[in-house]
Amino acid sequence: MQDYRDFLGEVLIDEQKLQNRIAELGAEISRDYKGKDLLLICILRGGVMFLTDLMRHISVPHTIDFMAISSYGVGARKSTGNVRIAHDLSAPIQGRNVLLVEDIIDSGNTISSVLKMLNARQPMSLKVCTLLDKAERRKAHIKIDYCGFEIPDKFVFGYGLDLDEYYRNLPFIGVAQPDKFSPRD
Repeated sequence: MQDYRDFLGEVLIDEQKLQNRIAELGAEISRDYKGKDLLLICILRGGVMFLTDLMRHISVPHTIDFMAISSYGVGARKSTGNVRIAHDLSAPIQGRNVLLVEDIIDSGNTISSVLKMLNARQPMSLKVCTLLDKAERRKAHIKIDYCGFEIPDKFVFGYGLDLDEYYRNLPFIGVAQPDKFSPRD
């Protein structure tokens, strides 16, 4: 794989802006969940960096769990529309205050399916926290309770988001140059 700079068109959100907004989200969540039992559920793999930084800013006691959801075919960059659980939660969520932590919400179809699955497990409350929201691409109605940034419909990578599974480690959100790196159909 080539150097990410070969594909980078622009830095959409730099590291400082990311970290400042994540600290603000952590403060909001801490305020809203004061005195409550909070469970953070991270959608793997893209949400891991966001979860790690976010939980450092959440001052109320909380636990974490993980789900791996797939709506993409092997090697695909676009969703097939069929959502399947590749890795399920390790503990029941019935009666818990659950905050679903996601890296990006695009069409909303995948997260909508996940919310239906989780609601069937009878949590006390279920809210959504996303780092990035591509609202203009929304197809499913999703209530986002905590949003880091609304972004334009561009192919982004870095800070947990991948380009063919690479570059998740970058400390910023970049936009891939469409003429140098285009999403596969």
